[in-house]
Amino acid sequence: MSDYEQFIEKIKRKTRIDLSLYKEAQMKRRLTSLYEKRGYRNFIEYFDAIDRDPALLDEFLDRMTINVSEFYRNGQRWKVLQDKIFPQLLEKNKRLKIWSAACSTGEEPYSLAMVLSNHVPLRDISIQATDLDKGVIEQAKVGLYGARSIKEVPKDVVDRYFIKEGTHYQVVDEIKRTVTFRQHNLLEDRYEPNHDLIVCRNVMIYFTEEAKDQIYHNFSNALKIGGVLFVGSTEQIFNPEQYGFEVVDTFFYKKVK
Repeated sequence: MSDYEQFIEKIKRKTRIDLSLYKEAQMKRRLTSLYEKRGYRNFIEYFDAIDRDPALLDEFLDRMTINVSEFYRNGQRWKVLQDKIFPQLLEKNKRLKIWSAACSTGEEPYSLAMVLSNHVPLRDISIQATDLDKGVIEQAKVGLYGARSIKEVPKDVVDRYFIKEGTHYQVVDEIKRTVTFRQHNLLEDRYEPNHDLIVCRNVMIYFTEEAKDQIYHNFSNALKIGGVLFVGSTEQIFNPEQYGFEVVDTFFYKKVK
């Protein structure tokens, strides 16, 4: 058994995170650069250090998760969400159950609230946002972002929902109150049922085919009939029917059975 395989087993026992379900070449390369930077010679030495030092464990968790996000990422898809998907969902239910899965530093769930506010009052919006990484969840709760994060946001939305603080932009409290953040492992933890909309974008590309299949089945089970899954621009599902989905627009999948 290689040192990386031993590392996988030990990490799973310690954290419940199964690194074997992530694409090996990408993950191994990312973690090798990290342990070498910290002065360790192999994965065995690195695990022993992680096991002793909570700060190293937090750094490891941060490195293995991909925290690259921005508001209104791939803007045309958000226009489809606003003009087509939300109106269809709101025909059936005026208070939507929405989950932003693997939400990173919060740009996605806050974007959801901003777009949905064009249809319903903020007091009627409640979004669950989850991520594996506790560190990015804490950042998300603060809601402070650099200019790069908001470059796709329409100016009227920036004026309405952000306060400029020096070179950064603070999400207003009215939006922050619509989102509840918590830690969640997509590969291990229970999925709440009866969602109207699940958004999980630009994360699945890092998982093996086996892990993707498991997650898509779980998402399907977590949606109501008629509920919608919104995925990233590199994550088109080529066999949606096997998960009970049909395509409603590019990167949007409706649960039909």
